[in-house]
This record gives sequence, structure tokens and C-alpha cells, in this order.
Amino acid sequence: MTVQERLRPGKYRLTVEDYLRLAADGTFGDRRTELIEGDIWIMSPAYTPHARIQAAFALAIGHALRRDPGLMLLIAPSVKLFDDTMPEPDLVVAAKHGDGMLPGEKVRLVIEVADSTLASDLTLKRALYARAGIAEYWAVDVKGGVIHQLWQPSGEDYAERRVVRFGDVLTASTLPWLTVATTDL
Repeated sequence: MTVQERLRPGKYRLTVEDYLRLAADGTFGDRRTELIEGDIWIMSPAYTPHARIQAAFALAIGHALRRDPGLMLLIAPSVKLFDDTMPEPDLVVAAKHGDGMLPGEKVRLVIEVADSTLASDLTLKRALYARAGIAEYWAVDVKGGVIHQLWQPSGEDYAERRVVRFGDVLTASTLPWLTVATTDL
């Protein structure tokens, strides 16, 4: 029996395992992709403003993480949230773990830097991270000059939120020792 005989016409949702097999076979070439609810999304290029802000957050968070040796900072890791969802957020603070993809239950904070993806970061990604129980989520609006800080996941949203302007001090709600001076953004 061939694949064509087993598969009926229609749309198929990929699993993380399917996605990883395709990636291992070189299907995506050098494109940056992520798996969102069974669909492959090609990611936008990271231009200078995005990369600069991502680096500034990485430096500040990396410095603050010296206070908790059980946590680590990862830049653009693959995070398995569900069997059909594996995004690659810009930055993640997570409990230390072994090799392989990062399981969602190890994640303490997710940061998405948005210069062209703000709408999906504040809707689709916010809902996914909340549903996965990610304790805190920051969506950085590069063009608007603000950080949307969300915490206390409840269903497909967060019960608590605030907006912090670039130039102000940002303190994590779930990791209160983690403070970022956003003056360098």
C-alpha cells in the first residue's frame, strides 16, 4: 500500500514527531520554522531592531539569573507545548533539564520580540502559552516601544497584565528577583 492509498484528500495536522522528521530530512532548508497547532509557520527574518532588543534582554536576564542556579536562559529554543505545537520563542527562562527539545512544563518565562508579528504574538501565541500553563509571558512591541507583561495563566488567556514602556524598569511577576532596566532598548 502506498502513502497515496492510505491518506485521504484533506488537511492534515502534523505532530511534533512528524515535524521533527521533516526537519531532519532537510525539508525546510535554511528557513526558520515553528509548528503551531499542527501547521508549519515560516518565521520572519530578525532584523537589527529585533536582534538588538533580543540581545539586550538576554544580557540583562543572563546577569540576573546568577541568583538562581536552577534556571537557565535559552535563545530561540524549540519548546514542545503540545503534541502538535512547538514554537521557537525569542527568549526563554526555564528550569535546567537534559538534552533534546525543551518541554513546556520546564518554562518559567517566555519572551517574544515583535517587530512584524505583534498581532499573532498577542492573540495566538498568548493563547497557546496560557493554555500550556506558561507562568509569565512578555510580548515586546518594538515599534510601539512597550512590553506587554502577562502572568497568571487561566484557560487561553492570562488573568493579570500590565504594559511597561521602554525606559521603565520591568520586574517579572513570577520571578520577583528578575528585574530588567529597559533604558537600553
